[in-house]
Amino acid sequence: MTSSIRRFAFATACSTLVAAGFVTLSAATVGAPAPSFSAVDNQGKTHKLGDYKGKFVVLEWHNQGCPYVRKHYGGANMQALQKEWTAKGVVWLSVVSSAPGQQGYVTPEESQAFVRAQKAAPSAVLLDPSGDLGHAYGAKTSPHMFVIDPDGVVIYNGAIDDKPTTDQADLQGARNYVSAALNEAMNDKPVTTASTQPYGCGVKYAR
Repeated sequence: MTSSIRRFAFATACSTLVAAGFVTLSAATVGAPAPSFSAVDNQGKTHKLGDYKGKFVVLEWHNQGCPYVRKHYGGANMQALQKEWTAKGVVWLSVVSSAPGQQGYVTPEESQAFVRAQKAAPSAVLLDPSGDLGHAYGAKTSPHMFVIDPDGVVIYNGAIDDKPTTDQADLQGARNYVSAALNEAMNDKPVTTASTQPYGCGVKYAR
């Protein structure tokens, strides 16, 4: 993506938020470099953002006990997105930032069992019980979605779609912001909707 397109996407996101009456500022700002990270997945492997330079990366904040998350997994929507985009070379990282003792906290074995049972297909599931990765990105809800371009720039931050409910029936006809951002960016177009208000269960941080 060219620098001019990134500037256009950033300006568009800011003007949209101001028009809506609020501005969401987080460490992962659309149009700015994505915060670097190092996190261990549920298989014990360490992942660093720098490992994926030159690739699109999706970060999906996850809490398997959240009804909003269950909507997308129970309706097989999240799995379909993971399979579609990883097949196109996108790195899809699910992130669990629930602290020990909080809703959504899982051991590596419990996380692996969920992936198998749901036939999920992320590139990896990152376990973040300290909340360091979640705080670095300003992740607020499960799900909260971020898209990072091959240059390491955040091009989308917000909700997965425009239907903020727990009803699986609302998966039909929903506008998926993540797919829209990836489709536009992969075709060297500015991301039309680069920032939205995330919805879901609040991330259950340790602090």
